[in-house]
Order: sequence, then C-alpha cells, then structure tokens
Amino acid sequence: MAWKWYDSTVVKIADESPTARRIWVELNASEEFTFEAGQFVTMDLPIDEKRLKRWRSYSIANAPNGEGLLEFCVLKLEGGAASRYFFEELELGATIRFKGPDGAFTLPDSLDKDLVLICTGTGVAPFRSMIGDIYRRNLPHRRIHLIFGTRYANGILYRDEFEQLRRDHPEFSYDVALSRETDLYPTQFPFPVYKGYIHQIYLQHYAESRPDVSFYLCGWSNMIDDAVANLIVKLGYDKSQVHYELYG
Repeated sequence: MAWKWYDSTVVKIADESPTARRIWVELNASEEFTFEAGQFVTMDLPIDEKRLKRWRSYSIANAPNGEGLLEFCVLKLEGGAASRYFFEELELGATIRFKGPDGAFTLPDSLDKDLVLICTGTGVAPFRSMIGDIYRRNLPHRRIHLIFGTRYANGILYRDEFEQLRRDHPEFSYDVALSRETDLYPTQFPFPVYKGYIHQIYLQHYAESRPDVSFYLCGWSNMIDDAVANLIVKLGYDKSQVHYELYG
C-alpha cells in the first residue's frame, strides 16, 4: 500500500527532559489525517541525500483528536543525525514531511482485560496516546497499569500528566523504575518508585498468571526480549496476552 505523504508545520518545541524533546506539528486545514492511538508515522528528514538514510519512524504521542495537530517525543542519541536535526537545527515554522499512519500496535476492540503498559524512555509515547484516547472517549475499561523505566528522575516523561491521572482515576496505577539514580528517596514521589529496572515491577505485581490481563511493551529490543521471556516462559502467560513494539 502506498501511503500518502503530508507536509506539516512545526508549531511548538519543548524540552521534556535533558535527553527528550516534545515537538508539535500542524497539518494544513485542508489535509485530513486520521490515526489510531498507538500508531506511528515515518518522517523524511533533511539529514542525508539518500532517501532511506533520511527516514525515521516516531510514534504519535497524543490521542486522536481530529484537529490536525500531532505531537512527537524524540530521544537525543549521541552522534545521531536525526538527533542533531531535532535538537540543534529544528526551528518553529519548519516543514516536516511524513507518511502514514502505520502500525498495528493499537488498543484492542474490547477493553475487557486489565491493561499493563510497560515501557522505557520515549517508548511511553504510544501509551500516552492510548491512555488519552481511552479517557477522551470515555471508553469502558478495567484497570490500567503504566510501568515506566528510565535512568534518572529528571528523565521521567509526562510525569505531571500521569500523576494527575493517578489522582483522578482510581483504576489507573503508575510505577516508575530508575536504573541509575543514586540519591533516590521514594518518599519524595507521590507514586511508587523503584531503584533498578522495570522487570522487578511486573514480576512482583503479576507473579501469578492470570487470563484477564493484557501486556503491552514498548522500548529497546533488549528490554522487550527480557520482558517477553519473563512473562511467557517464567510466569506462564499465553503468547496472545503479550503485545510489543520495539525500536533500535
């Protein structure tokens, strides 16, 4: 299938952490772009003469709203051509060309199981879209458990939003793992914080295999590999209960 290419205008840029940046783009009013929460687009960035070296895929970080405004959360990678463009060259008013949407990493038709969303870094973007879609459309759902991992406390993405959701919705829980934070005092956070990696959290909360839970994973391939092995082999969950999208 040949995807349509869209030209969008950068309307806002904000640093979310020392290594992550939020970028908002707006399509022309005449353009109609629809997507499902969790999908991504492929951008054609001005970073190389060869087409395939210019293409980068990013999950849409906001819920579908029909307003032609899209948000992306991009990670700064040392020496990365796309990172240099997004963090050093991109300016308001710039044009970003992209195609899509693409991807089947989306919400199920029926939210009749508990959702456990496990992610690291900017892998939280599709989950922010999914969670926002559930609450924006007031979809019937069960418990939602977001498990987020990063290195340091200043790398917790969308922290204020998820803290607010936790306060407003008793069925929404939020746990964070910090792998390299040395001065960690869990009492300083209004949500559970663990020192180490995210695996300890779901291993603790879902140690007993249940048929009424669905796991969604998004992050680097080594995290995905470990989590899939833990959930299916170690804990005994069925393969149909584990869904994932990886990058890198």
